[in-house]
Amino acid sequence: MPWFWRGLRDGVVTTRYPERPDPYASDFPAAITVRSGAPPLSPQEAAGLCPTGAVTTDDDGNARLDRGRCILCGRCTKVRPDVFAEAPGTETAATSREALVVPQPYGDDAELAAVRQELAARTARFRRSLHIRHVDAGSDGSEEWEIAALLNPVYDIHRLGMFLTASPRHADVLLVTGAGARGMAAPLRRTYESTAQPVVVVAVGTDACSGGLHADSYATHCGVRNLVDVDIWVPGSPPSPFSLLHALLMATGRLLPDGEATG
Repeated sequence: MPWFWRGLRDGVVTTRYPERPDPYASDFPAAITVRSGAPPLSPQEAAGLCPTGAVTTDDDGNARLDRGRCILCGRCTKVRPDVFAEAPGTETAATSREALVVPQPYGDDAELAAVRQELAARTARFRRSLHIRHVDAGSDGSEEWEIAALLNPVYDIHRLGMFLTASPRHADVLLVTGAGARGMAAPLRRTYESTAQPVVVVAVGTDACSGGLHADSYATHCGVRNLVDVDIWVPGSPPSPFSLLHALLMATGRLLPDGEATG
């Protein structure tokens, strides 16, 4: 009975994203960015700003930040707020590992658009019904909480025709979390090979993108890029449910490059 009265009081809580922008998603600081016109950094200072080596500099001392390595600790924004800042918005997924570096050291928008168009064409049949298999390849558990949140009344991916499945043989998408534990390399590969083709692989979180704090250790690889063929990269430690939803929509061609829904 309390749930009945709560429903009457709160009304519909489910987000309308991607049909319309969500204020929470657009305001949430899901990533770090480099300020435009920021002063130069020395390589030594850049190396000391980030525990995972996400901050580097180019030959001119301009700061670069690799979101695929960033664990969102906020150290760089506290020490050098003149160079780094929180970036609002949760649409952080990318179709290439290199595209997670900001600002982009190169700018080939045509090549990026071609990659997205190829992926959308390959997965066009997923647009109305998508089955997702999650694989833990050495996660700390934080990404799993965000994936579970996709099923709650706020995000409710079922409304978009997306469902989690227990079997890779029924899956269209693999959500892979974790730093790429060496003991999970063979099981992950078998899962990938058991999934019907075409399959979309989404690397979920900084650990999956790069290995995080424990990259290339005795226990883990540098993420999962050398274990399976990754199509979508979602940075964050952990990425928010909106970031995961954005990745799933982008992977199936239901979002254009600028985030506009295609239906």
